[in-house]
Amino acid sequence: MLHSLHIRDFVIVDQVDLHFDQGFTVFSGETGAGKSILIDALALALGGRAETYSIREGADKTDISAVFDCPDSLRDWLQEQEMDDSELVLRRVFDRSGKSRAFINGVPANLAQLRSIGQHLVDIHGQHAHQSLLKNSAQRELLDAHADNNRLLQTLAQQWKAWQSDIRQYKESQENAAQQNLERERLEWQLQEIAKLQLGKNEWENVSTEHNRLAHASSLLEGATQTLNTLDGEEQSLISELNSATQRIAQLLKNDPALQGIYDALESARIACVEAASDLNSYLDKVDLDPLRLAELETRMRNIFDTAHKFRVEPEQLHHLQQELEANLAHFNKISNLEELEKSIEQRKAAYMETAQELSKARKKTASTLGKEVTQAMQTLAMQGGVFEIHLQKAEPGPHGLEQVEFNVAGHAGTTPRPLAKVASGGELARISLALSVMANKAGRVPTLIFDEVDTGIGGAVAEVVGKLLRELGGRHQVLCVTHLPQVAACAQQHFQVQKNQKNKTTHSEIVLLDEQERINEVARMLGGLTITETTREHAREMLGIQA
Repeated sequence: MLHSLHIRDFVIVDQVDLHFDQGFTVFSGETGAGKSILIDALALALGGRAETYSIREGADKTDISAVFDCPDSLRDWLQEQEMDDSELVLRRVFDRSGKSRAFINGVPANLAQLRSIGQHLVDIHGQHAHQSLLKNSAQRELLDAHADNNRLLQTLAQQWKAWQSDIRQYKESQENAAQQNLERERLEWQLQEIAKLQLGKNEWENVSTEHNRLAHASSLLEGATQTLNTLDGEEQSLISELNSATQRIAQLLKNDPALQGIYDALESARIACVEAASDLNSYLDKVDLDPLRLAELETRMRNIFDTAHKFRVEPEQLHHLQQELEANLAHFNKISNLEELEKSIEQRKAAYMETAQELSKARKKTASTLGKEVTQAMQTLAMQGGVFEIHLQKAEPGPHGLEQVEFNVAGHAGTTPRPLAKVASGGELARISLALSVMANKAGRVPTLIFDEVDTGIGGAVAEVVGKLLRELGGRHQVLCVTHLPQVAACAQQHFQVQKNQKNKTTHSEIVLLDEQERINEVARMLGGLTITETTREHAREMLGIQA
């Protein structure tokens, strides 16, 4: 539920703080007073598109905040984001430079997050929404929304995309068979050339290292031998000198403990030299002059280098190139294998058809139920004897299923239902749209519903029925409605008036919550226009059920 809406410097609104109750709330006022501005402001807080011309004249920025109860469907998400889930505060700020900022519970957010959250909070029915019902795509979307087919639609769209992708690939393979054969032959030749080397993963690095060692074996042997003699030779070796020095300091240490640090350093150096000498002995055992092995390595390196030069890569990149060519050839064989593609196409088609038939079944069931509900509602909306039917016409498979959805209506008894776009008048279309909105939201989980002058084209007794319908809907949802009909306004439990005033030669819009007497005057104004008589006030009291 929407608790409050705070608007700063938006269009002709200077500052307003509105607080809402559960149930049915209406907004009324003279034409041009700014009733729909409230809906536009809330839409911005829910991630709608911001325009700099919406900033109030003379202001630098617009600031809009909406405070909601947190629905259960969003609690897990808020907890994952480490946000408070006791309430939900959506805020939107944008300035004249075009910079827009969004916040969720004080934490910076993006517009996609606002829009995603908004789907769980508010459903807005615009004043021209009924016009969209003339399109078959809108009719299909409304039916699917009522049937809660979102999961099936997502799966179907993915399966359709995969199926069509295979079909396109099959056609391309047929059309480009000669070129594909040439490409396959090229890949196979390249792989054969590299495969001749039987190259290991890190072979170039290993061969290079071994070649470098063998190529410098003489100097390595000479240097290592000289160093070993220095460390542990027969005459004045470093290790023998360190042994003597360590023993002398050990004797002196008995008389002066202050020499302990020097002793430790000498002992450490002695041990290090002994270990180095041992390692050099091991190294000399392994290093050997091997001209035959050296020649083998040089031949191997030359073959690797020549192959790398042929493919214009570095020698160390050959193994990676081989893997890449193998992957390309495997993929190429797959997409050019018409038999495999035919099998894949059949599998994709079977998966698509299974989901599409499940979707058709769900649509058929909902079409029957929704058609009966709207037909029943039409009887109370000055369309006695009228019939509303939803026809599912078989169509070619597509991303939205196997049928086209068409709303058919008969406005009066004894007439044959025909497509809505061809037979419904403007007033009938508005009434049917309202009935659909009410029926579609009876089972809806969105807590707040907003109707922006959806009662256009309705009047008299029908308007009273519309008001009662919206009040009934308010028993299950929070309903906010912008209206110009006194019959609708009289059914509300909370009534705001939107007024347009001049202040400092500038037009400002103000929104006030009406008390009982103010509400009588506003309903009287809606009944009688500018001149309000006691008769119209009495009529207003009667509509509101207020005793004089």
